[in-house]
Amino acid sequence: MRYFLSLALLLISLTAFSQKTIALGDKTSPQATLSDVAWIAGSWEGEAFGDQVQEVWSPPLGDSMMCAFKLVVDGKVEFYELCQIREENGSLVLRLKHFNGDLSGWEEKDETVEFKLVKVEKDIVYFDGFTVERVSKDKINMYVMVGEAGEESEVTFNYSRAK
Repeated sequence: MRYFLSLALLLISLTAFSQKTIALGDKTSPQATLSDVAWIAGSWEGEAFGDQVQEVWSPPLGDSMMCAFKLVVDGKVEFYELCQIREENGSLVLRLKHFNGDLSGWEEKDETVEFKLVKVEKDIVYFDGFTVERVSKDKINMYVMVGEAGEESEVTFNYSRAK
């Protein structure tokens, strides 16, 4: 019995250790600017959800960076996202809206999905439930918590710079 309890605790700790997303909780977002995350800019392609993804981030201009995302399943667009990282109140926030393949929206007209900044390190930026990691000059990974509260799981997007 002690063996199984030890094994269960080890598996739980390994799962927690390997998770890349973190929550802000009741803390305040730290100070940051777009120059801290400008390395995200570029045209990226890869795989997620078992199929092809593309994501294009503009360099900082004004008070934001903008992004367009596309998931293609079996040769057809499954959905799009329009995203931004924006400077607000001395910090950063990542916002996005989802659209079906025909551009009909998921969220209500004035609603967005929002990820507040948790912390920024040299090659990784943590938003609340959304992490972007620079692996190399031509590779980034994104980690996103998806699902309903209590049944969330982390999805990994492995990207290479588009040619």
